[in-house]
Amino acid sequence: MRGWLLLGAVIATTSVLFADTAPVISQRDAEKLLSPGKRTACTTTECLIETAYATDDKAKGLALDLYKDTGTIAGVGPAEIMDGGYRGKIQLVPQLPLGTYIKHLTWTDAALRSIDTFFADLFANQTTSPSYRWRALSMRYVRSIKKRTPSAYAFGWTITYNVKGSLLTTAAGVLETLFHELFHNNDFDHGDWSAKNLQVDYDAILAKCGAKVACLTPYAPNKTRVKATGNYYAFQQNNGNGVHEYAAEMAVRYFTEQRQMLRDGKLAKPAFKCGPPENARSWQALVTEFFAGRDLVPACD
Repeated sequence: MRGWLLLGAVIATTSVLFADTAPVISQRDAEKLLSPGKRTACTTTECLIETAYATDDKAKGLALDLYKDTGTIAGVGPAEIMDGGYRGKIQLVPQLPLGTYIKHLTWTDAALRSIDTFFADLFANQTTSPSYRWRALSMRYVRSIKKRTPSAYAFGWTITYNVKGSLLTTAAGVLETLFHELFHNNDFDHGDWSAKNLQVDYDAILAKCGAKVACLTPYAPNKTRVKATGNYYAFQQNNGNGVHEYAAEMAVRYFTEQRQMLRDGKLAKPAFKCGPPENARSWQALVTEFFAGRDLVPACD
């Protein structure tokens, strides 16, 4: 599943709104992603990518274009035995997304470009910009042994992506998961914002509903549920502080709703903020903090 501590350069064709603040991944960090534990003669990130992907021309081209256009580097994560909370111990090994796994690089590329276009469209002709980063990410690809979790986890502008992850089997699943993980990075960058601002309402929801799915349904920002328990991922316990996942799922709901409004001018289902009062408070706080108050969804009746 997704997780908090588990779970770019500007594209020329998009808005120039964010051009002055584009982040960059250092050469040292690029080496950790593309040539971990090895000595390299490369002095540029492009050289590192070409060397790492030398056996697969198609994957090499994708990785180079992804870096050139978004500042994101597709490399590998370390071998580790991680504590997966309710998932148990999980063995992860490095797995570059080439050969059999090139589809994951293709889906990542499409997802990050879609997110870039989303923000450009949402903030076109606006005088404010989101307090949110989605470019120049360190993508660390790994493969889990005998398990399909976690699908991804995030920290420090890094997203670790499991090519065997249960949520990463379609382009749509990758897009949603990457937006979820992006929020974790931004949440941490804002000083663990969700724990400081949403915890009271989150704890009140849990006190009222426990793990009763029917009770939790009106409060669940997204439909993702944990296969082992049937609970909404936003309210799954023994998964770190669950408010982090609640907030990240709400960010995904924001992404979904704003995209629908941009495309169709209306929502396919009732707005999250128009549910219980806790929803409205959390939504307003999140939109104000990260998205400059930009919300195309009409006010509730």
